[in-house]
Amino acid sequence: MPDPRHEEGHEEGREDGDEEIGWRPSPNFDARTLPVRFLVIHYTGMPVADEALARLTDPAAKVSAHYFIQEDGQVVQMVAERDRAWHAGRSCYRGITDINSASIGIELQNPGHEWGYRPFPRPQMEHLVWLVAAIMARHRIDRADVIGHSDVAPARKEDPGELFDWGLLARHRLALARPARLLADPGWPDGAFGLALERFGYDITDLAAATRAFQRRFRQNHVDGVIDGETRAILFTLQVEEERRLQAARG
Repeated sequence: MPDPRHEEGHEEGREDGDEEIGWRPSPNFDARTLPVRFLVIHYTGMPVADEALARLTDPAAKVSAHYFIQEDGQVVQMVAERDRAWHAGRSCYRGITDINSASIGIELQNPGHEWGYRPFPRPQMEHLVWLVAAIMARHRIDRADVIGHSDVAPARKEDPGELFDWGLLARHRLALARPARLLADPGWPDGAFGLALERFGYDITDLAAATRAFQRRFRQNHVDGVIDGETRAILFTLQVEEERRLQAARG
């Protein structure tokens, strides 16, 4: 079997080549209209990996992703990173509505909430870590812009869900961490919380859904869509930490 990284149109997934990436091209892509800014993580929401791969490469389905990681850690690339995969659907984050053009999409095999949602196995997460690190380096993606499907489509999607180990990515500086210590509850009314959440990046057209998505990302043990003191404190602390980080980066 030829090395899939040598196939026409394929982009190598890791510079040092220590990890083999399979190549199963999907016809479901087109040209980008925006530079890559985000990395969006999904779960397949299907019980069988082969069925998920078949759908992501089926021209009739009109969906795809750049990469697919099976539960045993095997990585398959379906769309070249220079191209626009069709993974995010109707979505918005940080004012950008064409998330597909502005992102790399990674699908993780997991049956999802409908078919028996379960934790993501260690081999799968380990391979995700090195793939995310390589993609971030290639496209200079900020860790604040490594997000989940539910973050960009809170009214429609739940993935990768409350069992996804965002803390692992954060420990590798590949995503924002939930703050270890929370500042005081700022006491915002719901409208002010919504504006703060929108400034952070979320589409707040459906504020309850956006709140659930935020909790699914940063308060995974209690996802209810209720704007309570802890949720406000988490968002406030994240805002303060991000401002400090950006100020430090500016020197």
